[in-house]
Amino acid sequence: MPSSDALIRIASLCVVLAGAETLHGIARTVLVVPRLGKARALRLSIVSGTLLAFCLCWLLVPGIGLRGWAAHLALGLVLAGFMASFDLLLGKFLLRRSWAKAFSDFDPRTGNLLVFGLAALVAVPALVAWLRGLS
Repeated sequence: MPSSDALIRIASLCVVLAGAETLHGIARTVLVVPRLGKARALRLSIVSGTLLAFCLCWLLVPGIGLRGWAAHLALGLVLAGFMASFDLLLGKFLLRRSWAKAFSDFDPRTGNLLVFGLAALVAVPALVAWLRGLS
């Protein structure tokens, strides 16, 4: 079980990721969609969003103090679960979308590739740990 300090750092990472990805989504909608179209913008945003998450994890994961692959994969699962929940709740309550429309963000058949970004997010903390020699 992580220490209370580690839990606060994990919660902070969740909030930082949510804020950064929200701004990333706004930038995609305002700047990229009009130039490239929605489908291309969504494909591009999976790559740029994953890179953004990687950079934030590169900065913040070492300070959490986790050791080992299992701990870092567990952190990735927590981050992905938090971000999925955040996306659903943001869509439902702030954007006032139906639950069906909010869940459609996770369906690649509709052109939404969020599920692949979440899968990558599961691996990002372990990759950071490996690259930085934290495992």
